[in-house]
Amino acid sequence: METIGQKIKRNILFLTILLLGSLSLSLTMVKSGLNYSFGQGFWGPNGHDGIWHIALSQGLARGSFENSVFSGELLKNYHIGFDLLLVLINKLTKIPISLIYFQILPPIFALLIGLLTYKFVNIWIKNKLSATLSMFFVYFGGSLSWILGKGESTFWSQQGISTLINPPFALSLIFILLGLIAILKDKKILAIVFFGLLIQIKVYAGLLVLGALLVSGYFQIFIGALLISSLIFIPFNKEATSSISWQPFWFLETMASYSDRLGWDKFYSAMTTYKTGHIWIKGILAYGLAFTIFIVGNFGTRIIFLFNLLKRKIKLTKMDLFFYSVILAGILIPTFFVQKGTPWNTIQFFYYSLFFSSILSGIVLSKAKKYIVLVIILLTIPTTLLTLKDVYIPNRPPAKVSPEELSALSYLREKPTGVVLTYPFDSQKAKDAINNPPRPLYLYDSTSYVSAYTNKPVSLEDEVNLDILGYNWKERLLEIQGWYKETDLVKAKNFLKVNNIKYVYWLKGQRAFYGEGQLGITKIFENSSVDIFQVE
Repeated sequence: METIGQKIKRNILFLTILLLGSLSLSLTMVKSGLNYSFGQGFWGPNGHDGIWHIALSQGLARGSFENSVFSGELLKNYHIGFDLLLVLINKLTKIPISLIYFQILPPIFALLIGLLTYKFVNIWIKNKLSATLSMFFVYFGGSLSWILGKGESTFWSQQGISTLINPPFALSLIFILLGLIAILKDKKILAIVFFGLLIQIKVYAGLLVLGALLVSGYFQIFIGALLISSLIFIPFNKEATSSISWQPFWFLETMASYSDRLGWDKFYSAMTTYKTGHIWIKGILAYGLAFTIFIVGNFGTRIIFLFNLLKRKIKLTKMDLFFYSVILAGILIPTFFVQKGTPWNTIQFFYYSLFFSSILSGIVLSKAKKYIVLVIILLTIPTTLLTLKDVYIPNRPPAKVSPEELSALSYLREKPTGVVLTYPFDSQKAKDAINNPPRPLYLYDSTSYVSAYTNKPVSLEDEVNLDILGYNWKERLLEIQGWYKETDLVKAKNFLKVNNIKYVYWLKGQRAFYGEGQLGITKIFENSSVDIFQVE
């Protein structure tokens, strides 16, 4: 009988990649949201995106579909599957949502993504080395940005290392893999359920998978999944179809022009000159080169997945068609379409192209000679290592919530529910503070932090997500800015009443035109950083 030691030795490559991959992905999350000498720290985009999910899920936990950062308005145009999972775990275990989000789910998701990738490929290809190498690419697949000494998203797309900083994306991968395994095991009902629910976990995944099911000929599963998707998506996302607009090559042009991307100004100038001047031959060549840079730069070593198609001597199977349909659609959609308000959001379709190409790349690499395998691995991992070193491992994060603010927010959290009014986000002050990290969240970005930490709806927060979701938040911003300057006392007091404001949260130095006594608000908390008032 084989001993545990022998089993470990026999599966040492699999276990090494699984554990190192899970650790690498988890490191992007687990340090955020914990207490340090400077307060609570947030690495990477967690200071914005993580805070948003905490605020959103706490609102759902209160039994409300009100948008927690835009009081009085219902949540719309958003997939809430992941956030409902947070709520469910919180209700069952009483573990704080922040702890679930940053410390508990990330390692679980990381392990599941690796294990399910391995299981799917092993069932499909019946080759353990292919399954192991596919898992390697899913964990460590990266762009070629390291060659230029730039960040992982130089060519616009995030890479494998950043999978968990977008938890709905990570959860969607788990559901996709479960659905694919169900197909291989001929469990159509399970496949229908997993694929049908995708639309409320990550809408980009739902659309790509539904399209791929249709194109690849899984008609029964497509019809069932489409029915479930329609039932759970349309009632909450009636305006979703109007959020995408036709804008060909936006990502190619901005990749070349943005300094935090490729930043090749001369090439960008040539591209746009050829386009506006109708110099078609040079224009086609320039945009063709930009597209090639976009594809090769983002796929990196995963570009070898194409050999899986080029070397085929037999007819493509349904599963092959499914994979290539997702990869192709994930490339074409952001090439021609952007999202209104936040055009870069459609790059998330491309994430799935990278994921599916990772699986195919592992299959291709398993057939290569050992020295080629070693070279490809060495060329693949720099993006992961450099991203961890530069972004997630440093002791000093880019954003924080100070101990003084934590104290104030915790106090307000214990008060009865009610709408909180804050001071509008000042983007200029945030820019001025950019070279002095860690920045307080109010000087980092327009975030949901007051709602997240107080578990209360806020009149206006997180303008970024309000833009993405299609709210007319600018009108309310003007009203709030007007209130702070309002010289008519009757109008000033009426504003608080009409907007159901119960609490006012001010940092030191912030105030309205009239004093608190005149406005009818009473100070209920004060420390060196924050004043909190309650409307009488």
